[in-house]
Amino acid sequence: MTDPAAHSSGADLRTTVIAACRELARRGLTYAQSGNVSVRCDERRFFVSPTGMDYELLQADDIPLMDLDGRWFGHRRPSSEWRFHRDIFKSRDDVGAIVHTHSPKATALACTGRGIPAFHYMVAVAGGPDIRCAPYHAFGTQELSDAALAALKDRKACLLANHGVIATGADLRAAISLAGEVESLAEQYCVALTLGEVRILDDTEMRRVLEKFRTYGQQNAADPDLVFGGAEIATEGSGPCRG
Repeated sequence: MTDPAAHSSGADLRTTVIAACRELARRGLTYAQSGNVSVRCDERRFFVSPTGMDYELLQADDIPLMDLDGRWFGHRRPSSEWRFHRDIFKSRDDVGAIVHTHSPKATALACTGRGIPAFHYMVAVAGGPDIRCAPYHAFGTQELSDAALAALKDRKACLLANHGVIATGADLRAAISLAGEVESLAEQYCVALTLGEVRILDDTEMRRVLEKFRTYGQQNAADPDLVFGGAEIATEGSGPCRG
């Protein structure tokens, strides 16, 4: 299906999709042509990586445009996983970009049907007290999309049983960063499982952590014990700073 007028816009977004695909490979979160990437264009359209193409060979014109009715425009067919990209964008106004990876440790966990529990407080980076694992369904199916949406309820990321990871974000930078965090957490959890019983943080503590995450990384976050001394670093009277 071709709509030249629709496909002629969004050159920068198509370029960011390609860059994101290659960044996933560079970080070891996917390989060659596995996984997929999408970014929202507007309220009803998004760009998504094409099916079956090596990321290193992608050109801007290879990135198809899709709408929320399942129509696609361009020279290449969209990823076989276009359904969950469409359905996530359709149901989640907070999501501006999606990455799907087959990162090694998270996929290994998913192949045992495990999600990632609150073994470490950083699990909260995905928006909740755990990272769920959606039950297995064949790739590219509506059943898989439905299962993914359920696992992503009140979450920014999930695992897919016997498959991989979905990570979302306001933009591609955030989605890629979260995919990396999920893989790091999965690696830590896999190691912890080999050492014996894993201590899981309780719901009370995770609620506290999630509340703290609401202002995590914000320059203007309130902290009554932290006193601002000015924008200039004062060294007068105390000699040069060392170390």
